[in-house]
Amino acid sequence: METKQEYQVCTRCIYDSHIPHISFDKEGICNYCNQYDQMQIEYPTEKKGREILAAYVEQMKKDGKGKPYDVVIGVSGGCDSSYMLHLAKKEFGLRVLAAHFDNTYNSRIAVENIDIVLEKLNIDLYTHVVDNEEYQRIYKSFFLASVPEIDTPTDISLATVHYMAAAKYGIKHIWEGHSFRTEGISPPGWFYMDAKYVETIHKKFGDGKIKTLPVLWLSKWIKWMVINKIKKFRPLYYLDYNKTATKEFLQKEYGWQWYGGHHMENRTAYFVNNYYLPKKFKIDLRYSEFSALIRSKQMQRDEALVKIKEEKPFDFDILEEIKRRVGLSDSDFEKIMADKPSHFTHYKTYKQTFEKLRPFFYVLYKQGYVTKSFYTKFCVLKQERK
Repeated sequence: METKQEYQVCTRCIYDSHIPHISFDKEGICNYCNQYDQMQIEYPTEKKGREILAAYVEQMKKDGKGKPYDVVIGVSGGCDSSYMLHLAKKEFGLRVLAAHFDNTYNSRIAVENIDIVLEKLNIDLYTHVVDNEEYQRIYKSFFLASVPEIDTPTDISLATVHYMAAAKYGIKHIWEGHSFRTEGISPPGWFYMDAKYVETIHKKFGDGKIKTLPVLWLSKWIKWMVINKIKKFRPLYYLDYNKTATKEFLQKEYGWQWYGGHHMENRTAYFVNNYYLPKKFKIDLRYSEFSALIRSKQMQRDEALVKIKEEKPFDFDILEEIKRRVGLSDSDFEKIMADKPSHFTHYKTYKQTFEKLRPFFYVLYKQGYVTKSFYTKFCVLKQERK
């Protein structure tokens, strides 16, 4: 008989027993803190980190010879992507192509941030705007499926647009703005995403038609990596990246504006993170963010334990906008919120294919074509059906 895990809070961060796949050592420190320490060794900062960055940038410039750009950087108007534009152009002298996927829910501040930073740095922009009606139908499908990943169509499309831009101009490198020291890495089991998942959900709960939404089909993705040789890189992993100091720098240097919180530069992301996930699925992404900041000594644990108990801010006008645009009545939405949560394993995905192709993706990970987090979560970890 399965025994229920006794409630426990990590003595170092604020992860507790409700976090998927968590365990604690004899000092009460969780496995995610130990994973962080291992990543600190794998991704050094200071002099060694700068040397790794400099060597990578040198290779990027060689790969970019005879082409108009050296690197694609996805932009959202957020802090991380805005700083990467500055880093690439000003500090490393790279020729940057910014890429943006517009799901028609950008905040005003995000759009202004994108415009002002690109203009001051004189960086070109590659944009893909999804058909509004098509996106609403796909978005509604994920609501009806009762899964937590209702922003997966956007997340998948963001990644796809980066590859589209790179392939169009023969660019070999994509920079991603993730930092495990400020964002953490979401625990396996919270979320899942792939192209087949999007297709399956929309076939079952929508009209199944995907025309303007960029989708990262496996065959196309492999072609972009193996034939086009497009690699992914996370430069912030090699920097002592301080979020507060970076925001202050961007505000002073570019007139960049803070939009109020992590992932709040887009209205669907704001809705998902501040309302939908905590209310329906009891998932609070602040656990990951605050724990990362504690580990990197950018937040005190006592402060985090107090903040995590505070209600997340939410603008209900955004909820009303989403219901109206998606075509959900108040009673429809109440039913969705009351429906039993579903899980990605109830639908067709690429997950088993990723697991079968584990040796292939290991090679791609070691050569810099996929990230370690993708390889670990999608190819190594086997998730049981719920």
